Amino acid sequence: MIHAQDLSRPALRRLLREARRSLPAHQQKIAARKLYLQMAQHPLFRRARHIALYLPNDGEIDPRPLLLAAQKRGKATYLPVLSRWPQTHMTFQRVGNGERWKRNRFDIHEPLPDRGRQRKAWALDLLLLPLVGFDPQGGRLGMGKGFYDRTLAYLGRRKNWQKPTLLGLAHECQKVDRLDMASWDVPLQATVTDGGWYGELAPAPRSLRHRAG
Repeated sequence: MIHAQDLSRPALRRLLREARRSLPAHQQKIAARKLYLQMAQHPLFRRARHIALYLPNDGEIDPRPLLLAAQKRGKATYLPVLSRWPQTHMTFQRVGNGERWKRNRFDIHEPLPDRGRQRKAWALDLLLLPLVGFDPQGGRLGMGKGFYDRTLAYLGRRKNWQKPTLLGLAHECQKVDRLDMASWDVPLQATVTDGGWYGELAPAPRSLRHRAG
């Protein structure tokens, strides 16, 4: 495991981005399949009706099997849409068959904006976030642009945590011991990798579930 305290945030970000980019294509496919198996039957995913995901970029773990599974189950699925430069807002737009696409300022595909199909973050049930690095305590290191933190800043003004449930998605190689969190960083309720769950929503080990039953 990487000791994050030994590195500056920019250096840590470079190291972890290189780690995920270096994964070969066949390993990326295996990781996406393992992520799907970790998530597809979990109660959070099964109960959620409005789920936001992302399209993978820069070596990020691929959530598209989950996107397709959600659509087959009749769930509403959303992808992030960025505001035009120089604004730094983000919303979530429902996607389906026959979608029309464009590339945003970071050269990532996103649906052509349609306000009639957009939904605010607080109206989602489950938000699956990309990340550069994470720790088991709920810390998330993003790309440094702050889109998710600004979009979810309202959560810090609420006394009780409400929707959506925030789950980070990552490769196991992106785990670090502990991240120093800034005041504007929005913590995750759990992170799911191809290797397992980390955080307060992590399922109990199988042996403990058997005892509880």
